[in-house]
Parts: sequence; C-alpha cells; structure tokens
Amino acid sequence: MSEKSGTKAVARGGLANMIGSALAGGTGFAVTWIVARSLGPDQAGAFFASTAAFVLAGGLAKLGTQTGLVYWPSRLRATNRAELLGACLRTGLTPVIVTSLLLALGMWLAAPMIARATAHEAVTAIGTHTAALRVLALFMPLQALTDALLTATRGYRAMRPTVLYDRILRSALQLLLVAAAGVAALWTAGALPMFAFAWAAPYLPVTVLSAYALKRVYGASKPPGVTTRRAERRGVRREFWRFTGPRALASVAQLALQRVDVLLVAALGGLAPAAVYAVAGRFVVLIQFANQGISQSVQPRLAEALATGDRRTANHLYQTATGWLVLVTWPINLLVMQLAPIYLHIFGDGYVKGRNVVIILAGAMLVATGCGMVDMVLAMAGRTSWNLVNVLIALTVTIGLDVLLIPRLGALGAAIGLASAMVANNVLPLIQVGRVAGLHPFGRGTRAAALLSLTCFGALPLMTGTPGLALAVPAFLAGVWLLRGPLALDAFTRTRRTR
Repeated sequence: MSEKSGTKAVARGGLANMIGSALAGGTGFAVTWIVARSLGPDQAGAFFASTAAFVLAGGLAKLGTQTGLVYWPSRLRATNRAELLGACLRTGLTPVIVTSLLLALGMWLAAPMIARATAHEAVTAIGTHTAALRVLALFMPLQALTDALLTATRGYRAMRPTVLYDRILRSALQLLLVAAAGVAALWTAGALPMFAFAWAAPYLPVTVLSAYALKRVYGASKPPGVTTRRAERRGVRREFWRFTGPRALASVAQLALQRVDVLLVAALGGLAPAAVYAVAGRFVVLIQFANQGISQSVQPRLAEALATGDRRTANHLYQTATGWLVLVTWPINLLVMQLAPIYLHIFGDGYVKGRNVVIILAGAMLVATGCGMVDMVLAMAGRTSWNLVNVLIALTVTIGLDVLLIPRLGALGAAIGLASAMVANNVLPLIQVGRVAGLHPFGRGTRAAALLSLTCFGALPLMTGTPGLALAVPAFLAGVWLLRGPLALDAFTRTRRTR
C-alpha cells in the first residue's frame, strides 16, 4: 500500500464518515436542545443520567470488540489467512450477544437503585427515572450488537454501513422520535420514559440492517471451497481474546471516562447541575464524532501497515489524519470558548451558568485532538495492555477529582476532572507511541492546521473583538486553500475526480 493510495482511500472513507458524523453531531445537538427545552432541569438531568448508564452498560457488553473486530479481519487479510474470517467473527460477536442480554437484565433489576443514587434530592423523579432506565434496558442489547456488527464491517474496509445506518438513519430517527415526544410532552405527564423510548427505539431497525450489511461483505470476501482445521480456529480464538481482553477493560474504562461524570454530578450535586453539565459539554460529543469519523477510516489501513511492518505508511496516515482532525475541530473549540454564553443560551436561561465548564472542556479538547487518534494507534500497534493502563489512570484522575470537587464546585468540578483526565489519556499514549512504534502526529499538516486555526479563531478575535470573529471564517477558508498542499487536501480532490 503506497502512501498516496492509502491517503486517498482514507480521504474517501473519512469524507463519508465526516459527513455522517456532522449529521449525527447536529442531530445529537438538536436532541439535547429538545430535551432541555421540553423537560425541567430535574427531568432533563434524569434523562442524561439514564442515557449515560445505558451507554456504559452497552460499552461493557461489547467486551472491547470494537478494536478486535477491525484489527483481526484486517490482519488476517493482510497475512493471507482470509479463510479464518468466519471463525474470527463468531469469536467476537457471540460473547457480545450473551453478555448484552445478561447486562440488560441486570440493568432492569437495578433500575430503582440507580434512580435513587442519581436522583439525589429530587425524590419525586425516582419513579419516572426508574421507568426510563427500564425502557432503555430493553434496547441495550441492540445497541451493543449494532456497534459490534458495524465495527466488523469496517474490518472489511466497508465504511458505508456505518455512515448510512448509524450516522444518518439512527440519528435522523432519534431526532424525529424525540421531536414527536417533545410535542407530546406538551399534553402528557410523566414524559421521561417516553423520551427514553424515542431515543432508543431506532436501534431496532439499525441492528437488522447492520447484520445484513455484515453478511454481504463477509460473503463477498469468503474464499470459495476453503476449509479450516479445528486447531486453526482455536488458535484464532485464543489470539483474538489475548489481543482484545485488555481492550475490553480499556473500552469500558474509556466509556466510563466519558459518561461517569454525568452520573457523579447527579449523585453528588443533583439532577439540575447534571443537566447543566451535560448541556455545557454537548459540543464535546460533536468533536468525538469528528474524531471517530476520521479514525474509523484510518484504522483498518493503519492495522494492515503495522502488521506488515510498513511504519513509514503508518506514520504518514497518522499525521495526515491528525492534520485533518485539527483542521475540523480546533475552529469549533476556539469558537465555543469565545461564544460560550451564546451557545448555552440556546438551551435556555438556566444553562448559562455553565460558561466556565465550556471553556475548560474546550481547552482540554484542543490538547486531545492535537494528539490525534493516539489511543487507536497504540492499540493497532498491539499494545492494548498499555492502552488499558492509560485509560485506568485517566479514569482514576477523573473520579478522584470529581469526588473531591463536585460537592464544592458542582458541574465545574466535574469539568476540571474530565479535562485533567483527557490530557492524561492523550499525553501518556503519545509518549508511548513515539517510543515503541516511532510514530507521532506532528507532521506538516498538523502544524499548518493548528497555526491556521489559532490565528483565525484565536488571535484575530482577541486582537480585534467582534469584527475579528466576522473575518475569521473567510480568513480561515483562504488559508485552507493556500495551505492545501501541506494539509494533503489534494486527496479529496483526487477522490472527487475519480468518482
């Protein structure tokens, strides 16, 4: 795989993923706005706490297969062992189905306890909070299975199912159903379970379509008439879980790092501060979607390059993708920092108090995105156990600071904890990737994108005020055009001409 062909392929998949991620991020922002406007602060906080518990349970059910189901299909194809792909898929998917059903049952039974722990002083919210958790428990196996199935399709370099079914279809259905729930809430009491159902129901059709997509890509790549020995299948299972086992714990810890803060704010500070914190940090999810959109396109090709020892191509892919990520996300972070009061006022007057939360999280996201998809690179280099240690350190940092600061500072304390954890969770693997694999994200494109973003959306508004903000976008676009060579944007041009 040459550097140019690899970059072009990443551009093709990354562009589709970025468009889908932008749509998913926009619909997620709209869903948050509808929930914040339709429900009171306590009920909105209960909704965000319930969905956080739902995502945590689903992440546990996936058992870290998000990495293994990309790494191993890519590796098996790169090493001419495609006949073992079926055994690999069964090894990864079967435990996810069993574990998700068990965890869904556990979530159903534990719903009253979770509601009491997070409802805090809002005793009247416990009943509806419990009902919402049980509604989500019914759909949790579908969420885990959808992610696992779509991950497996990406192991075959098929990006379209993820974009069409998860980014576009699920997000659009969530927005439509949550909007309908918002309208119904004008006349219906006890709307929280209804919102939970509207948010989770789209996983049903998406799961069915994802299973069909995996069946198609697997059938198209299955070698005809090739049989495998039991010892070979057993070897694949052993190697798969030896690689994926540490990543299973790391993925749960990673999700906890992203979601446990909402639960801790609800438990230690109350549901209303939890709603403020969830709304203030909503833009972080948009940034994470952008990161996923690019990294999911890079991941299979990076795994193949590292599997064959082609570190030059791997480093080129890593640096190019990081440059694109910085180019897309740093302007958003810098704008959100400067326009935090306006951003929060969109959700209602009661959320403006989260201004400092926005500024702290946006600053941390500048560091995180500047390191690129470094945790994924470390995992594709085969260091999943190191990845686990890094995430556990970051999780310890955020929980420790949350417990210490939330009772005194509320949502701001949680923001400090999460920001510190994000910095640790990116700087540590950055050092490790450099030492072990000889890779780093600071290529020409990354430096150009960072300098351009800081100049247009940082220095220019600070020096000139409001007129600077008006000039920032055209200046940025002009800079992107002038720097299109270092930013490797010609890959997108070649992709369009090929089509």
